[in-house]
Amino acid sequence: MPVRPVLVLPHPVLVTPAVAVGVVDEAARSLAVDLVDTMRASPACVGLAAPQIGVGRRAFAVDVTGHRKARSCHGAFVLFDPEVLERSQPELAREGCMSVPDLTGDVQRDGALVVAGLDPEGRRVALEVDAFEARAVQHELDHLDGLLFLDRVPGPHSVFPRKVYR
Repeated sequence: MPVRPVLVLPHPVLVTPAVAVGVVDEAARSLAVDLVDTMRASPACVGLAAPQIGVGRRAFAVDVTGHRKARSCHGAFVLFDPEVLERSQPELAREGCMSVPDLTGDVQRDGALVVAGLDPEGRRVALEVDAFEARAVQHELDHLDGLLFLDRVPGPHSVFPRKVYR
């Protein structure tokens, strides 16, 4: 499937809550492939939500494999209509976003959670995630609600220019 362009702020789909997928059909499975392909084609990307590629549906992909901050790691996965079942103690850490390419920010997120949703085969799954994987999941969940990490920073003192790593 194609690698899709990633939308950047101020595109209106990024601030619009996504609608439920409902039934995992061929269109949903195609979206799942596009999310994973686009995520893998984007350097340092560990997650991507459907609104970021212009699709206003509740779906995201995450893969923190090999990331130095990851403890839990479920490999590459896609969830449709995800929901958080359990949350834990919040932690403050820096994060960035492909849809806000020039900035990073300090954001408080739960250190562990249980998230459930439908996989690309339409099966309901629940994943226990923690540390960096939990942060990535929550970041993508925010995209589905029309939120960006900038909506979660405590103020302008917590927003920074993105460093360029070579």
